[in-house]
Amino acid sequence: MSILLKLVSAMEKCFMDEPFSSKKEKTRSSALLGEEVCFEAAYTSDDPAESPKAWLTLSVSSPLAEFVRVRQVEQIPVRYPAYPSSDDYFLRKTPGLYPDLLRDLAPGNTVFATYGELKSLFVTVKIPENLSGGDYPVTLTLKRGEETAAEATYTVHVIEKVLPKQKMIVTEWFHTDCIANYYNLETFSEQHWDHIEKFMRTAAENGINTVLTPVFTPPLDTAVGGERRTVQLVDVYRENGEYAFGFDKLERWVETAQRVGVEYFEVSHLYTQWGAAHAPKIMAYDNGEYRRIFGWETDAFSEEYKTFLRTFLTAFVAEMKRLGVDKQCLYHISDEPGLGHLENYKRAKAQINDIISDYIIMDALSDFEFYKTGALDNPIPANNHIEPFIEAGVKNLWTYYCCGQTYKVSNRMVAMPSQRTRVIGAQFWKYNIAGFLQWGYNFYNDQGSTRSINPFAVTDGDYFVPAGDCFAVYPGENGVPMETLHMKAFTMALYDRRAMDLAEELAGREAVLALVESRGEVTFSDYPHDEDYVDELREAVNELIERM
Repeated sequence: MSILLKLVSAMEKCFMDEPFSSKKEKTRSSALLGEEVCFEAAYTSDDPAESPKAWLTLSVSSPLAEFVRVRQVEQIPVRYPAYPSSDDYFLRKTPGLYPDLLRDLAPGNTVFATYGELKSLFVTVKIPENLSGGDYPVTLTLKRGEETAAEATYTVHVIEKVLPKQKMIVTEWFHTDCIANYYNLETFSEQHWDHIEKFMRTAAENGINTVLTPVFTPPLDTAVGGERRTVQLVDVYRENGEYAFGFDKLERWVETAQRVGVEYFEVSHLYTQWGAAHAPKIMAYDNGEYRRIFGWETDAFSEEYKTFLRTFLTAFVAEMKRLGVDKQCLYHISDEPGLGHLENYKRAKAQINDIISDYIIMDALSDFEFYKTGALDNPIPANNHIEPFIEAGVKNLWTYYCCGQTYKVSNRMVAMPSQRTRVIGAQFWKYNIAGFLQWGYNFYNDQGSTRSINPFAVTDGDYFVPAGDCFAVYPGENGVPMETLHMKAFTMALYDRRAMDLAEELAGREAVLALVESRGEVTFSDYPHDEDYVDELREAVNELIERM
């Protein structure tokens, strides 16, 4: 059996039915100190005469070998790749198997090649901050027994300048209940805490420096009248109408997050989604009985809930000050309000604004008319509704995307080209975006969270949203999350933004903008679709940095 091996861009997605010859070879790229370099190795067999499956052993030879990680790119089932209304900037829009899941290699670094099927490996090289500049080869060798079946070398050109610290605040909503559900764990048991830490660490390693913190079970993607599993960090005690709070689990949460590199704490929403009409589910020891004291049945503006919320927030702010992280807290009122919810939103915010007015209060909000009312100073518009907010000069502007952003703009759907996901890094830089939000780091439920799903079999939340929207990581063995191609493309976008920040500092904004727009103006909805644009842009940015 003849084994064919070719090194290609990390922006490639290798479908099993694609010809090996269709993939463009790439054997070199540059990197800054402290960065993670990514590339892929495409391989196949072209000999039908032998067994249809050949076992191969992979070895890596490099001065950087201890920093190299190789994973198999696995094909995942995609029933729902795109909406009918989506644009055509997708790789495919038909159901099938799509490359996305990154799985560590089998024991002994074994892989197999099959005749006529294109497979790929995803290779990352973490560049230490103390490495000397220069060229570093990374050679991949596939052996069958003692015989070399194929070999290829990738060269990493290391530039002796450190990638600057990420300035953007980035959150992808962390679903604590989904971890417990998938692994069948008792909430906040030691094993649950272990898995929480592993999921947080992977998030932080990929630039997600903010964690959705469930002070109460977040009222998100929950069917009206339904409940998600309780994952409430704050213990509530009510005795004869008086409230007291226990913060032990919250303190452990903060310590865990800081240990793995998370910097910001996104306080779960204080009112229900899409209108702020009700209270989130809140459990309490009520005169000794553990029960739900607030929920869908609670009017958001009842005196009882207002009294509770003000008492809680006063105690919570004091606790976060004690822990030294109050200035790293971000607050939400209600997710995605529209103009029809304006009065509710203003009224809900007014109930507690004096307590948290010194902190950032923000919500996903794409209706510019709503923003113009002054009800919210820190809107987070979707990237397909951001233009009027940019034109208005909104300071410290964030953006988000979710299922609805599949026409023209960047997103992370599995069926999209990785270039489309990664280009948002250049957009972040051009518009000096302060923060980014995405709703699904690890959402393993169906729509409304009426039941859990198996993400390895159901990648769309049971026909809830196109594949890629619900989660960026899969739940791996022993609580170790497994990354995806669509996650790594976004991670590379964050690296690009940081490199552009450095280039701007060294060479000036106009020099970097000229590179970004070398093929035409870049906006959130218009940008080059060339398959090599983002790769070549990053190389040009690195060359500019190296010259300075």
